[in-house]
Amino acid sequence: MAAARPHHRAPPGRVPTRCVAALCTACFLLGVCVVNRYWAVPEPPDCPSKANFGRSRAVLSQAQTREVVIALDRTISDIEMRLAAARAAQMRSQGASPSDSAADHGNMRPRLLFVMGIMTTFDNRRRRDSLRKTWVPQGERLRRLEKDKGIAMRFVIGRSANPGPDSEVERAMDAEDKEYNDILRLNHVEGQDGLPLKIQMFLSTALSTWDADFYVKVDDDVHVNIGITRSILSRHRSKPRVYIGCMKSGPVIANNESKYYEPDHWKFGTAGNNYFRHATRQLYAITRDLATYVSANKHILHKYTNEDVSFGSWLIGLDVEHVDERSLCCGIPPDCEWKAQAGNPCGASFDWNCSGICNPAERMEEVHRRCWEHREAALPQAQES
Repeated sequence: MAAARPHHRAPPGRVPTRCVAALCTACFLLGVCVVNRYWAVPEPPDCPSKANFGRSRAVLSQAQTREVVIALDRTISDIEMRLAAARAAQMRSQGASPSDSAADHGNMRPRLLFVMGIMTTFDNRRRRDSLRKTWVPQGERLRRLEKDKGIAMRFVIGRSANPGPDSEVERAMDAEDKEYNDILRLNHVEGQDGLPLKIQMFLSTALSTWDADFYVKVDDDVHVNIGITRSILSRHRSKPRVYIGCMKSGPVIANNESKYYEPDHWKFGTAGNNYFRHATRQLYAITRDLATYVSANKHILHKYTNEDVSFGSWLIGLDVEHVDERSLCCGIPPDCEWKAQAGNPCGASFDWNCSGICNPAERMEEVHRRCWEHREAALPQAQES
């Protein structure tokens, strides 16, 4: 026989259901008031309505999410920079580094003296051709320069806004690169977000492609003597954090009608103040550690209107040696000729009035003929036509 179930009587004095509901609601609203006051979220004098509470929670959640994302970004950037610096230090001690390219199949790549990125655009084909006739070795000589002298040079350009197979611009660039094999393409839309971002993308791409002591940026309307530049950089090869170029400090332009208008002019204090010291944009070089820093932190480094100001700002708070090398900003003939005759040959020459060589497609060969390093050249084979 089944056991009889015990009989339970309802306890006396049971609280009515409505009272329980009212008590729960009161406790909930009291808790909302306490939480909002604890998190310092603005609230009306009375207990907030459900709509206000929802908005307060949303604002709090967004703010907390932003803080977490920023903290994670900083942590990741710090880890990337430390890892890259540690890898660079290890490779320096070994004299070589593992190739990042899958095509190398784990082989070791040699340490180069410098990688030079020549900033160019789709419309500047004639400039590139004029440079190829002067100081940019072609084809086999380009690879020999890299192998024998530790110097890699490439024209640097991004992608078109419509990089499909039917893009005439992309087809022309592919054909030019196939002919000369001297173009470094970036995963970046050409002209988008200005030159500072392109410089950052160049450094990231160059770091993953070559292991070098220096990374050099130069414009495609500047004449460069490779041998002199090589000698300049070699003098600073043992230093870990060096920023080399012609240092200047121009005025901050607050007039929005000027070509060089600086929207962030208020950050530089009183009207009429100058920028901090930075290298002119025509040519400058940095060591591997600094290139690694810029690459790892590119998403949080501020970009000013002017590329050279932006680059200088990225380094201004670091323990960096600024080298003011005046031979990297010589004038066009006869200035470069006079300096060469005086025993001070130029590493780079351009016209200040044009921020480069005026009409470079037509005049580059003339400037090269008159400003070339000649007997002082450390790389005479690289200068052959």
